[in-house]
Amino acid sequence: MGGTFIRLVDQGHEVHVAYQTSGNIAVFDAEALRFLDFASDFNGMFGFEGAKTERMEHDIARKLRAKRPGEVDAPEVQRLKGLIRRGEAKAAGIYCGVPEDRLHFLDMPFYETGRVRKKPLGAADIDIVKALLRSVKPHQVYAAGDLSDPHGTHRVCLAAIFRALGECAQDDWAKQCTTWLYRGAWQEWDVEQTEMAVPLSPDEVARKRTAIFKHQSQKDRALFPGADEREFWERAEQRNANTAKLYDSLGLAEYAAIEAFVRWDGRPLD
Repeated sequence: MGGTFIRLVDQGHEVHVAYQTSGNIAVFDAEALRFLDFASDFNGMFGFEGAKTERMEHDIARKLRAKRPGEVDAPEVQRLKGLIRRGEAKAAGIYCGVPEDRLHFLDMPFYETGRVRKKPLGAADIDIVKALLRSVKPHQVYAAGDLSDPHGTHRVCLAAIFRALGECAQDDWAKQCTTWLYRGAWQEWDVEQTEMAVPLSPDEVARKRTAIFKHQSQKDRALFPGADEREFWERAEQRNANTAKLYDSLGLAEYAAIEAFVRWDGRPLD
């Protein structure tokens, strides 16, 4: 929904972005080592290097280089990889015009196992999402309605949003709030399901691509791409363009791309 995201900001809406998980398992070890080398060189160049810092850097680098295939990252490595994803998310959000204080990193506990297999969704996860919703009091919520995510994280994150919204249902703001679901990297809504179609200009498509490129650790090949060999930005552009062509073939206006949304009616998705 990057184009819609940019459009909302351009129109002057108060846009908040919540990153539900750290995303640390989707960072390659080589990428983590590159950032660690930069931090070490930076500290040395500007005189910030101390014995404790140097030991920590060497310890993390040693653990990364000694790691066997399939082995769980040490807690320090998980935090480093989470910081990499957080920095990329900040860069993308700021590029799109969202102030840093409206970028929310929730680091939901269910995700933090270091493995593809996660913990069950718990009350602590729901409370984190619920606290943010009650703080922002949104008029609209946009969530990834992905049920085809290869390792299931999107499905769990969506369940957390649904449960949190359900527990806030009697709040005054919630009674006026609409939840829109978009699809991510693996599939798109069928045209007969789509309830809101947001057309994009070529300039908005280009800005969306630049925002995606800010997530450098997920490019050129993300860790969990699924069966589709294309990069995520290629999938997004080609799918949005195909949706626009489909609408054009149905006799509607011609656009460079269209992003599709379904309104959540309060029921579980299939």
